[in-house]
Amino acid sequence: MKNEVVPVQIRGILPANSGCALFVGNEEKVFVINVEPQMGAVIGMFLRNEPKERPLTHDLMQRIFQGFNITVERVIITDLKNSTYFARLILQQQNEVARKIVEIDARPSDCLAIAAAQKKPIFVATPLFEQVEDMSEVLNRINETGSDASE
Repeated sequence: MKNEVVPVQIRGILPANSGCALFVGNEEKVFVINVEPQMGAVIGMFLRNEPKERPLTHDLMQRIFQGFNITVERVIITDLKNSTYFARLILQQQNEVARKIVEIDARPSDCLAIAAAQKKPIFVATPLFEQVEDMSEVLNRINETGSDASE
């Protein structure tokens, strides 16, 4: 992507009425991406390095990437349209002949799960980061009350 980006992390996960709220951000600002309850649970498992009885879809993807010598470079949350976030998964494939970078359109929840599983960096496009509502105080209050909103 040509746009400037801001590095962020998953700062907290909290069950919500319609699914799961992922608090994503940095020291400057935190915003919320709502995801399906199951996806929130999966991302939490990856963040906590919990063992799984069977490989999950994102584990399978990682094994396929390894088989084709593909590495996840980073994920970028790029845009927000009609209350829906958009993201890109940045992959690199390298062999003895060439190096290829591929950007794939993907759901932010999948990108965040892959980043959490593989400990890869997460970025937000600067214009988007400037646009989103800061939810830092909400996350701080949740953490102070002892709810399970942390990694």
